[in-house]
Amino acid sequence: MTRGPAPAPDGAARTASARVLVRGGTDEKTGEALSATVMAERVAWCAALVQGMACGLAALHWDADDLQMLASGQDEAGRSLPAQAWMALRRLGWAAAPPDGVKVNDRIARMAQEQAGRLLRSALWRDALTMAVTSTWPLADPSKRTPEEWDAVRAAVPGGEHLPSAVIRARTRQAAHHLQDHGRLPSGVTELEAPPRVPAMLILAAVDRQQATIERHETDPRRALLRLQLPNRPDPRGYGDWAWVAVPLFLPPTVPAAAKLHLPTLRVSGSRIMADISFTQQVPQAHRAGHTIALGIDWGLNTLMSAGTCRLSLDGTITALGAGAQYRAGGVLARQHRLRRQGEALHAKLDRYQQLASECDDHPLTAKAAVLRDEARHVASRRSHLNDALAWSAARWAADQAIAARATVVYVEDLRSMEARGMGKALNTRLSQTVRGQITEHLRHIAAEQGIAVVTVPPHGTSKNCPRCLAPLRHCKSPEQPTVAGWKWAWCPGCGWQGDRDMGAWQRIAARGLAHQDKTAVSRDADTMAVRAIDDTLEARAVVAPYASGRDRSKTGATPRRSTARRAPRRRAAPSPPRSPRGGQHPEGHVTPARRLPRAVTRDQRVNATCTQLARCPHRARGAALGAGFHRNAHATPPNGNETPAFRGHRITDDR
Repeated sequence: MTRGPAPAPDGAARTASARVLVRGGTDEKTGEALSATVMAERVAWCAALVQGMACGLAALHWDADDLQMLASGQDEAGRSLPAQAWMALRRLGWAAAPPDGVKVNDRIARMAQEQAGRLLRSALWRDALTMAVTSTWPLADPSKRTPEEWDAVRAAVPGGEHLPSAVIRARTRQAAHHLQDHGRLPSGVTELEAPPRVPAMLILAAVDRQQATIERHETDPRRALLRLQLPNRPDPRGYGDWAWVAVPLFLPPTVPAAAKLHLPTLRVSGSRIMADISFTQQVPQAHRAGHTIALGIDWGLNTLMSAGTCRLSLDGTITALGAGAQYRAGGVLARQHRLRRQGEALHAKLDRYQQLASECDDHPLTAKAAVLRDEARHVASRRSHLNDALAWSAARWAADQAIAARATVVYVEDLRSMEARGMGKALNTRLSQTVRGQITEHLRHIAAEQGIAVVTVPPHGTSKNCPRCLAPLRHCKSPEQPTVAGWKWAWCPGCGWQGDRDMGAWQRIAARGLAHQDKTAVSRDADTMAVRAIDDTLEARAVVAPYASGRDRSKTGATPRRSTARRAPRRRAAPSPPRSPRGGQHPEGHVTPARRLPRAVTRDQRVNATCTQLARCPHRARGAALGAGFHRNAHATPPNGNETPAFRGHRITDDR
């Protein structure tokens, strides 16, 4: 196992991963060139051996006593268990045995033990949560706990003080179903869940140089060479059936030239092999406090994100820098909902086919059910890829906004406890299928390269209260679009502030984070930052100061047309020159029409409409054009880094 360099005094060591496609290799003994198909076959043979050994080991120790022994962190002699999973299992005497007649070396057994140990350790917290829920089971309806019962279950869960309530409710529903089926509560996670499934992959970080090595190219930092032992047959009978294979890897631009490479994890993805290469690099240190410019991000539905920056002055005054920006992904979300409806229809039809085919063994619908199962899997894969692309695009946009504004921290509201209930079937589904968690994780990954901290803050009252005086807001229709239904516009009856509710929300989030930055807590296990609770004294200071202007520029209606004393003439007074066939200055009335812009540039950008597509082509929204950003239907405000934040206007959303 390779180790990264020590962090610099003014920086931090950051470990990330990059996915690379394995395109082939070379057998070092025979010199034979192996194609990508042959490499995929050999890696799949080795991964199948590791998967079978790890699956048997995890199923063998999937009981309450073994999990309790692993959770104690000590062996029978009272010594502390090592941090590496395979070493901990060997200290406990849990060995992984290969199939009968198959010969593997000790490093293959290490990878199986590492994979099984990680799965068993990940179940320890779920087991503690299950026992906490069952030990504090309420006498009345478990779905409607009293405040005292909520305090009791949070006290029983390790770290349950700040645990999202949605996690506890989900585990409560699982325990209630077990009680209904078996007549008793589960004693642990082993009764509530089946043994964990083991994926087909090779964790090369658990082996040493006798099984795999990785080195950079001497002259080209974008290339690396991976050497590992792979079997020549699916059931190797001896060590002679294993051979060293050299695999050239082409690193993506996201891997710095000075980064330290670690042994990758090889994953089997159909007929391809993907290598997740880990690397360690030096990045600026992100601080939990001491920030003066912060980016606030508010989550939305049609407008996925609304963001803007605020400045904290020396006298404690908080002002807004500009009017903010928006990331709109209505078309992408409409595509997601179309794929969701298609997947639901396929699963409903598949369930019906399986119900009819269960009556006899050779039913003609069995083959059709297999086709539907493959199609449903394909639709689920498309949804997953679209969500991942949307999350990366939104995270990069937010990071660009912070970099352009020279912000040192990004404050995001924590909506992990939000549950979509009581808002209708369609809206509940849309709220529950957002990618906020993925965006936050990707934003932490991108912001760490620039030394920008990402901190979550409580969401209570961010869209409800005024950013200037903290009084409750009143919501109404936007004066710019009085015929469009919705409650996007907010105005304060106390101070008179008014504007888009999302624009006011990001000001509240940024101001709350700047006021509570000394209360930021750093998680030890995940290395994440969060403001856990709101202090009333600090919250009273989290107000955005109004822009000092000599005249009232409140938005109460349509902007009036400006009048000038002397209008410009429609045609120029001087006669136009004669038309020249060779070009030059265009005569009057013969101006060459400019290149037509894509329809995506001028299409309707109303945030309350997810899709305006006709039924004739449901997969392409109106106005879609190739080359218009990440997706045809995603639009975002570009970052503006030309002006220095110190000289930007401090006007907030009432001058939109």
